[in-house]
Amino acid sequence: MSEILVLYYSRRGGTADMARRIARGVEEIPGMQARLRTVPAVSATCEAVEDAIPDQGPPYAEMRDLQDCTGLILGSPTRFGNMAAPLKYFLDQTSGLWLSGALSGKPGAVFTSTGTMHGGQESTLLSMMLPLMHHGMLIVGLPFTESALQTTETGGTPYGASHVSGGEGNRPISAHETELCRALGRRVAQFAAKLGSD
Repeated sequence: MSEILVLYYSRRGGTADMARRIARGVEEIPGMQARLRTVPAVSATCEAVEDAIPDQGPPYAEMRDLQDCTGLILGSPTRFGNMAAPLKYFLDQTSGLWLSGALSGKPGAVFTSTGTMHGGQESTLLSMMLPLMHHGMLIVGLPFTESALQTTETGGTPYGASHVSGGEGNRPISAHETELCRALGRRVAQFAAKLGSD
């Protein structure tokens, strides 16, 4: 089985919920499975020491998860129109993979969750694409042939899946958001399968 890495940071659970739905979409494609991984929080005042294994959810990502994957789907909550610091901190440590070209030519995609409709979803998605492009990845978005993209009144962009979680972070993922999460997972898995067969 080929693995698509679904790598994310989530504080209140909305991004983690999206990651699980994206993973389901990945696994709708024969021969593909999703590997869910997260990253630890970082501290603004001192080096935080996290347990080697999180209390709940998937394990923390390691460089070999990126090296071994056939595609990468990256997710983060929005922080002032950008990805959250823990995910950026993790990505800043991938220069060895960049030097070796480990991710070059693999499909990559992005997803985000924001508290409000105009909370910077698209700028966050675009900012997360930048490191993927530097790694030589092939960016996969959501075309308007996905009908939910044309009818959603919640999240969803052509740049990647998105979710409007509400000010308290407790708004459930809508049917359209779910559909677009699964579509993003399917699309990355389909591209990975096609690239792997060449």
